[in-house]
Amino acid sequence: MVTEQEVEAIGKTLVDPTQPLQARFRALFTLRGLGGPDAIAWISRGFGDDSALLKHELAYCLGQMQDPRAIPVLADVLRDASQEAMVRHEAGEALGAIGNPEVLELLKQYSADPVVEVAETCQLAVRRLEWLQQHPEELAAATGPYLSVDPAPPAEERDVGRLREALLDEARPLFERYRAMFALRNAGGEEAALALAEGLRCGSALFRHEVGYVLGQLQHEAAVAPLAATLARRAESPMVRHECAEALGAIARPAGLAALRAHAADPERVVRESCEVALDMYEHERGPAFQYADGLERLRPAP
Repeated sequence: MVTEQEVEAIGKTLVDPTQPLQARFRALFTLRGLGGPDAIAWISRGFGDDSALLKHELAYCLGQMQDPRAIPVLADVLRDASQEAMVRHEAGEALGAIGNPEVLELLKQYSADPVVEVAETCQLAVRRLEWLQQHPEELAAATGPYLSVDPAPPAEERDVGRLREALLDEARPLFERYRAMFALRNAGGEEAALALAEGLRCGSALFRHEVGYVLGQLQHEAAVAPLAATLARRAESPMVRHECAEALGAIARPAGLAALRAHAADPERVVRESCEVALDMYEHERGPAFQYADGLERLRPAP
């Protein structure tokens, strides 16, 4: 049983800018796992922070929790033009992830946002909500091997070659390409990982950043070299480079470690911070600890 005092202590770690970023991330993912109105309230307080990376992760976690009590704060973040594009984008995606049709009109409104990443995200979220209305049985919780709530359901196609063609076909609607992306992730294996990695070279920044995220979930060693190459491309969108850094931390192979260390002092803050968090994730993946979201363990004395 988790006490109110424990939730408060974890929340205070999350919103304390003097804490190391990796400790704040672990606190955030602990609150995500705990759920409930107090966890949502603490996560929501973090949107006043000056780290775009942290705020992006706050919105991501609120979406994954699928609790409609998070809708008001996410809607406020989406509307707030002073928030960074990657934060507003994640708020739009989170509103789609929660799956409540009450936000359809808001998402349609921001589907024409002047910031392309925000507009594309809201277009995808509208398509997801419309798809859920046609397939209500899918709304339950996150499904599939990765237990994540994705911005599009996986395609029904199972052939990796055909899925690769759909993924890389820039004439297709973005929603269909995302469906191919998640089907490739679920297929797994080297062929699927390499097909996904080709997506790091095409489409919009939003598309490429989602490819980076999916490769981090897949955790296949074949993706390390293309992810590292994308992280190293200074001309690439910081939103894409940051997702590649986090993916390298999740895959946790020595070649990825070298890439993360090489960019730990990157001039782009969101990339630099992502490498810091990814190096912590790397240590976790290589170490004996079972739980990354260890906020409670850090509070409680060992038996």
